[in-house]
Amino acid sequence: MAKTNNFVFWGLYIIAWLIFIGLSIEAGGLVVNFFFSLFKPEFVQNLYQKLDLSEMYKYSKMAFLGIYSFILLISILKAVLFYIVIRLMHKMDLTKPFNTFVSNQILQISYYTISIGLLSYVAKQVAKSLMYYGFDTNNLNQFWADSQAFIVMGAVIYIIATIFKKGVDIQNENDLTV
Repeated sequence: MAKTNNFVFWGLYIIAWLIFIGLSIEAGGLVVNFFFSLFKPEFVQNLYQKLDLSEMYKYSKMAFLGIYSFILLISILKAVLFYIVIRLMHKMDLTKPFNTFVSNQILQISYYTISIGLLSYVAKQVAKSLMYYGFDTNNLNQFWADSQAFIVMGAVIYIIATIFKKGVDIQNENDLTV
């Protein structure tokens, strides 16, 4: 493998770690916000992202729990997605990338990506329907604004995973015949 490609690979590995750390901090901050908003709502304005859903909690605990569940699930799934990417990049042998582990990891990445996209889309529709009941959900759009991008990206990654799986099958077949 060329030295430039190896340098780019390790650069992307470092970037994946940075993204994973950022997403983990975001997920952890949202979990802390969730518990503070349940037990000490007066501190919410001082917490991470100032995600204050106390009005929603006051009028409908089910709406609050539903929306916050979507927010937590999406943020945790994004962190897990990048953990899988890091694990893939760490264990992948660049001299022989077509193996079962890599194929399974890429397939798992596609499943997580599609799940994030679909969950984000459902959350966006639920938040939009809550607006009809007088709840202000405009400040929550940052959590599911990219739902269509995740769905398309997940579909593309699934296609790549399928091609990769076929490549692994062909490589294994060639190894047996030689």
